[in-house]
Amino acid sequence: MSEVVIPYAPRPLQRDLHAKLRANRFGVIVAHRRFGKTVWAVNHLLRDAATCSRERPRFAYIAPTFRMAKQIAWDYLRHFAGPIPGVTFNASELRCDLPNGGQVRLYGADSPDSLRGIYLDGVILDEYGLMAPNVFSEVVRPALSDREGWGCFIGTPAGKNQFWDILQVAESGEPGWFAAIYKASDTRILPQAELDTAKRVMTEDEYRQEFEASFEASIRGAIYGKELGAARDEGRITSVPYDPLLPVHTAWDLGVADHTSIWFWQATRGGEVRWIDYYETEGEGLPHFVGTLQQRRYVYGTHWAPPDIRVRELGSGKSRLEVAAGLGLKFEVVPDIGLEDGIAAARLLLATSWFDATKCRVGLDHLLVYRRSWNSSVNEFKATPVHDVASHAADALRYACVAHRPPQPKKKYVEPFFYGTVTPGTGWMA
Repeated sequence: MSEVVIPYAPRPLQRDLHAKLRANRFGVIVAHRRFGKTVWAVNHLLRDAATCSRERPRFAYIAPTFRMAKQIAWDYLRHFAGPIPGVTFNASELRCDLPNGGQVRLYGADSPDSLRGIYLDGVILDEYGLMAPNVFSEVVRPALSDREGWGCFIGTPAGKNQFWDILQVAESGEPGWFAAIYKASDTRILPQAELDTAKRVMTEDEYRQEFEASFEASIRGAIYGKELGAARDEGRITSVPYDPLLPVHTAWDLGVADHTSIWFWQATRGGEVRWIDYYETEGEGLPHFVGTLQQRRYVYGTHWAPPDIRVRELGSGKSRLEVAAGLGLKFEVVPDIGLEDGIAAARLLLATSWFDATKCRVGLDHLLVYRRSWNSSVNEFKATPVHDVASHAADALRYACVAHRPPQPKKKYVEPFFYGTVTPGTGWMA
């Protein structure tokens, strides 16, 4: 095919993404609204389809629904492919056929059966978080196998879903993967005046989700979303190694048939709090957790338990506090200051906390979705948080924050002195 110029002039960030995807087999791109994700996607697919040397190359753009694919990408595909001599379009199948036998086709994830049985040399899944989680794993990924095709996931956050999960894979250092996150405050693609106008008509969470690419803010009613979003933005969710010179404290939310959650943290002399580990499981007794503590080989400080640990079991007549002591695990009991005061204490401490991104990942995921439900009848959030699997990690962290006491500086001794005289025999200053 002779050289063909298409009407596409990529921005520097778009050009950088083209290079990243050519250097890797898989990529995850989290970008703010109006970044130009779809334009980038269509042109990347089109270029690869037009230049691929394989026989009958096949490339696909997948949107959450077929209707969305047509509304979002079809006009772009026709516009940018139009100047190519000999190109043809099939509007009913949203298909672009190129002179070299290459093809770019638009699909909807709402009809995954239309993808079964095909092969793909490359695919882009747009707004992957709005698709069924098994669309990629069960349908798209096998279609890439025989040709060793590439894949890319793009979108704007819409909660902690499979888009978040695939981002974790890309950020983990998995060979052949890359991750890129673009916030409006960093890219400067949209004028500041436009962003300021958007802020005035959107809630803070809506703005952070749509323009600051925040997964945390997208959880409606999230209790710790703001604090954890700030921690991620400020780089406080990272690698936080265990310091053997500092004791490790633990805080527990104890279950019987339910989950038990344990947070592990260290506090420096300067008052910095480092959450270095998290553990949870269900259906296990105290002996299991004693073994878990021993396996970690930390030097422990104080183990904190919730107030209800003092309640005696009907069968044994002993409290779990006594049972734990019999196993060599001595608990201190967290003061019961109430739920809302405990949440306030947690928010205050989270504002300056550091988290190990790997060892605390499960706990962090729970904290991000710990939320209040919406009461539509009175148009406000309910006072009591939703009780689900996330609440155990949140309760354990709340206990830790209530129990934590920042180190107090030692007071210097000051020699007392008096003004006036002491009357003999009275002991009183005259």
